[in-house]
Amino acid sequence: MAIDLKVPSVGESVSEVEISQWLVKEGDFVKQDENIAVLESDKATLELPAPESGTITKITKGVGEVASVGEVIGAMEPGKAAAAKKSESKPAAKESAPAPTPEEGGSKTVMPAAAAAAAEHGIKAEDIQGSGPGGRVLKEDVLKQIASKNPEPEHGAESSYDTTLFVKTPAPDEVGAGNRSEEVVRMTPLRRTIARRLVEAQQSMAMLTTFNEVDMSAVMGMRKQFQESFIKRHDVKLGFMSFFVKAVVESLKECPALNAEIRDESIVYRNYYDIGVAIGGGKGLVVPVIRNAECLGFSEIEKTIGEYAGRAKANKLKPDELTGGTFTITNGGVYGSMLSTPIINPPQSGVLGMHSIQERAVVVNGEVVVRPVMYLALSYDHRIVDGREAVTFLKRIKEVIEDPARMLIEA
Repeated sequence: MAIDLKVPSVGESVSEVEISQWLVKEGDFVKQDENIAVLESDKATLELPAPESGTITKITKGVGEVASVGEVIGAMEPGKAAAAKKSESKPAAKESAPAPTPEEGGSKTVMPAAAAAAAEHGIKAEDIQGSGPGGRVLKEDVLKQIASKNPEPEHGAESSYDTTLFVKTPAPDEVGAGNRSEEVVRMTPLRRTIARRLVEAQQSMAMLTTFNEVDMSAVMGMRKQFQESFIKRHDVKLGFMSFFVKAVVESLKECPALNAEIRDESIVYRNYYDIGVAIGGGKGLVVPVIRNAECLGFSEIEKTIGEYAGRAKANKLKPDELTGGTFTITNGGVYGSMLSTPIINPPQSGVLGMHSIQERAVVVNGEVVVRPVMYLALSYDHRIVDGREAVTFLKRIKEVIEDPARMLIEA
């Protein structure tokens, strides 16, 4: 008896998903719990496992199509491989992804869009490290490889869709030789959500940004002093982010409006601290949340961030891990940013931007000395956060980072 393949529930607020990739084709035999499709919502990416062992008999929703939670996107016939019958019918979907195609001469599986992109740029796809399920080489892997060799970024490098349309426009003779091709890439649900929320934030808030700078000497010295023993004891490196998460919690306690949100005509103050940490994922920037950060130690914070970062790159974060934060920290410094004005993640009221650490000449006790300095930027919703509170918040961050012992004795 045929089994319907349905879109599973992917979160309380998620009602539909987009078919990002089919990992099988009609007629393929799959084992129970083997991943057969990749589904993408506006919050996260998840894989659909086979409910039983059997043969895929029908694919009714193709790559790029939208399906509601509970909707049937295909069917399979349970049974052993030897007894399974391959369906001769064509897919009912308007566009179904072909099965992964191994490149000749190699053991890696290269997706068709990846192979096309590699051929377009004259590189070998089988030499690229794949990030897809089972080590499959995706189009985004190829684009990242190209970007690493070319200082000019490739347009659309964040998408792994197989529905890319290459539009080649021949250059007029008088223009001269050169590559004038264009690439039209459909935005992923995650990227569309990011775009929508950023625009909403700009339109719905009275957003303002305040800046300060912090001397990182004390934190850098502490990391150097305790790094080896910290790793031995906790099996994780001591990074800068744990210091800033702890400092942010201390500062939010002093400035509660930055941990609040506007709800209708009321201000909701939270007595807990769920800190979102912006991480560059496989398909865009995501902000997983460290729950009850006020209760965690340095090692717990570092392990949580490390786990989130690994799953973000593999597009395996869960929807409930990306919702409900009360404040956000974003570190543009890892990409070389010197100064920026971060955008608030609604309905939060503030976001702290960290930047590159640069050696600068500063005056200490009347003498000019060289110190490692980081610029900090706090964007806040001026509807409920006054300038005095914003300045106080950054001043408190500066005090705690420049003298980390304050966190231990709550001074």
